[in-house]
Amino acid sequence: MHIQPDDPLRDDVRALLEEHLRHMHSLSPPESVHAMDWGRLRAPDITFWSVRDGEGLLLGCGALKALDARHGEIKSMRTTEAARGRGAGRAMLNHILAEARTRGCVRLSLETGSQPGFVPARTLYASAGFVECGPFADYVIDPNSVFMTLELPTQPAARA
Repeated sequence: MHIQPDDPLRDDVRALLEEHLRHMHSLSPPESVHAMDWGRLRAPDITFWSVRDGEGLLLGCGALKALDARHGEIKSMRTTEAARGRGAGRAMLNHILAEARTRGCVRLSLETGSQPGFVPARTLYASAGFVECGPFADYVIDPNSVFMTLELPTQPAARA
């Protein structure tokens, strides 16, 4: 698997993001859907990646939004139907965690759904150490949302 920065407008990526939005709207009421469309994922405070197999086939995507210099938010984590169970989601999550640490983040947060269809996502995040928390950034309490956060260890200072 190869993870690299990508353009949300790329045809296969855009199709996956559109599928993601349709799926989110099928599970949650419109006011509780916080997934970003491909246009919003091109904002300067967001870094977007795709994960592909050795042949270049899209397996999934994910993004990191800078909330401030030390707090990031995971956005648009999605794997293709064909890639489910192959580790693409975990690979993307590990990549985002490593990138957040490199950028000096001390906290990484996310919003996901509370419905049964979101259990696999919540399980993945919990397995990486994320715990439930209250709303962050511009979010508000919503019975359709689960907010999770992870405190990232700070890098030890280099010895002289």
